[in-house]
Amino acid sequence: QSRPVESGGGTVQPGESLRVACTPSGFFGDYFAIGWFRQAPGKEREGVACIRFRSQERGQTYYSESVKGRFTISKDDDKNTVYLQMNSLKLENSGTYYCAAATWYSSQVSCLDDGGSYEQDYWGQGTQVTVSS
Repeated sequence: QSRPVESGGGTVQPGESLRVACTPSGFFGDYFAIGWFRQAPGKEREGVACIRFRSQERGQTYYSESVKGRFTISKDDDKNTVYLQMNSLKLENSGTYYCAAATWYSSQVSCLDDGGSYEQDYWGQGTQVTVSS
């Protein structure tokens, strides 16, 4: 398996929208979740949104409190791609956005937890999102 590939980053102004995409190696059914994570300079990586596959939570989506109502994670089965639609962007949403594929599942571990079910070899290289006025 090779790493997921992210695309779609860029620079926007506050209040604008941007969509980033993640294409994992293989198929969705090979994984238990796809997650989006953000890391800002000097800060720890944090979970933004995730979508579950191959488990009793299949199809469920989860969001961090800071992006609920503004961001939407979705999947396109035909394109084997997971999208993160980001609306009403704020300055604090800037950072490198990483996509990761979960290789195991536990109902006790949130798919927003980057130290949970995401092994090192299943992280993408990241795409930069800059929100600037």
